Amino acid sequence: MYVAGKKQTQKFLFPHHLSFILHARPLRFPFDSPVSTAIRVVYSLIIINKAGGLIYQREFHAGLQQLSTNDFLVLAGTFHGVHAITHSLTPQIPASAASTAPSIGTTAGTSTSTTAPSGAWTLPNPSLPKTGIEVLETDRFRLTCFQTLTGTKFLLFTDPPTANIDVIMRKVYELYADYVMKNPFYQLEMPVRCEAFDRHLATWMRGRT
Repeated sequence: MYVAGKKQTQKFLFPHHLSFILHARPLRFPFDSPVSTAIRVVYSLIIINKAGGLIYQREFHAGLQQLSTNDFLVLAGTFHGVHAITHSLTPQIPASAASTAPSIGTTAGTSTSTTAPSGAWTLPNPSLPKTGIEVLETDRFRLTCFQTLTGTKFLLFTDPPTANIDVIMRKVYELYADYVMKNPFYQLEMPVRCEAFDRHLATWMRGRT
């Protein structure tokens, strides 16, 4: 019997000369065998087109719960809808509220604010474009979403402590651009069936470990 904890062994004695030994051994859900914490795990990759359709799905780690094709289609469509909702929920702040705030260093009874035109609105950070959900994290996994300018979404499922997700995502996108988008036989918005992309993606993921 194995229990999560530090690496140690404890022996328990019971009446009638019965005994058993518990070996402490760290376990990681949902796998049946220990996973090294030195290498952070990339579980799977999903690519969704701009209409919310699933065009690519690949797992990189054995032991994951098996989902049917229909499950992945539902997952892609659901995330596409949630992403659109979060994009529309990005708050807008009236420009007049920001422009009428008193400036730091002004004396009492004076105001240096200006009134913005009626109907003018601004985002919390006008220098950044509006986006939808980008990261969804639980105690079991982290979902990172990268959306291209054309609306294609890359969903990367990783171990929560995994660092440098942007580096992994950038490499995935580079491989996608080189072996999918430059493939003369690939039709846009259609399922990805490119052997070269599969091969180079799997090779690079194995090289991380």
